[in-house]
Amino acid sequence: MDGTVWFLIVIAVVALAAIGYGMARRARGSIELTLPDAAFDPGEAIRGTFVLHAKKPIEGERLVVSLTATEVTETTEDGKPRSHAKQVFRDERVLDEARVYAAGTRETREFEVGVPDPDLPDASAPPIGGAARSALKAMSRSKTQLRWRLEVRLVAKGIDLVASRPVSVNLQKL
Repeated sequence: MDGTVWFLIVIAVVALAAIGYGMARRARGSIELTLPDAAFDPGEAIRGTFVLHAKKPIEGERLVVSLTATEVTETTEDGKPRSHAKQVFRDERVLDEARVYAAGTRETREFEVGVPDPDLPDASAPPIGGAARSALKAMSRSKTQLRWRLEVRLVAKGIDLVASRPVSVNLQKL
């Protein structure tokens, strides 16, 4: 067999594995995330709800909601586009510790997580170190993108349940 055939076989195996993983995750359950807004200012609270549906029993290790900011820099080297991503902020709130979700469980939960304000200390948000504060302020003045994401995750034995949404933070107010 030549290289092209092997390449196609590898691609097919990877695609089938990805499809199988997605099917296994959906067979266990799902998380449906709802955010009334998608744009926020620094210091503002993100409030939302989610529905956790366990189709099969799930041994959960913890249920968390997290807000992350990832710095994405796109460059061109030797005529080829390149992308580099680095997480510069993460705030994770544990909503539930370890517990078992019975088959058929359907829970609607509310949550709140604060958008960081680099200039004001906030008791509800984690402290922002000098490096993160500088990075957030620099991002507001540069062409590098800062991508914010809100995620709800049930960390479980086997396959996690996850739902996430991109959110926008108005960095012009920094």
